[in-house]
Amino acid sequence: MAFKGDPVRLLVIPGLNDSGPAHWQSWLQGHFSRHAVRVEQDDWASADLARWSQRVETTIARHPGVRWVAVAHSFGCLALLRYLAQGGEGVHSALLVAPADPAKFGVAGKLPQSHLAIPSVLLASETDPWMKFESACGWARVWGSQLLSLGDAGHINTEAGFGPLPQAKALVKQMVQRLERERRIDRAHALELSFAI
Repeated sequence: MAFKGDPVRLLVIPGLNDSGPAHWQSWLQGHFSRHAVRVEQDDWASADLARWSQRVETTIARHPGVRWVAVAHSFGCLALLRYLAQGGEGVHSALLVAPADPAKFGVAGKLPQSHLAIPSVLLASETDPWMKFESACGWARVWGSQLLSLGDAGHINTEAGFGPLPQAKALVKQMVQRLERERRIDRAHALELSFAI
């Protein structure tokens, strides 16, 4: 059972060309250090949705019983969403930062077309070259994601000036705390059941 596994952990899912050492995802991963795992792609330059989402699944499968907070950026968001559309086992919360527009890659039909089964936040920019803000708003409605705007923030990456991203850290902390509370409740319930038997 999940509550007997490792603590809640952070799953970092970068976009095309990976997230370098100065990128906010690397900064965030450093804050969670031993409780964070990065999804590594074989080919960071090739936007292959099936292969990328398969790598999300493979990474999660290496850590059975873990409850994941997934933090994805750009095309990594689409890989995560594809994985969620196929069941999404293990992922209990998601932070989608500056998703790439599915229409740009012709993959809209392969992504969830209704509310996600997990809590999610879509952190968007009003000047993102990879996704118009109106499209981000539309997809947030489809997925039932809380939409937060960073305003004029480009693609919310290193080029746009985002090394540290305190908003992402605060949101992840909230998600982790909620899942840790649920985990403690599960443990307490399991103990009650074991004494009742």
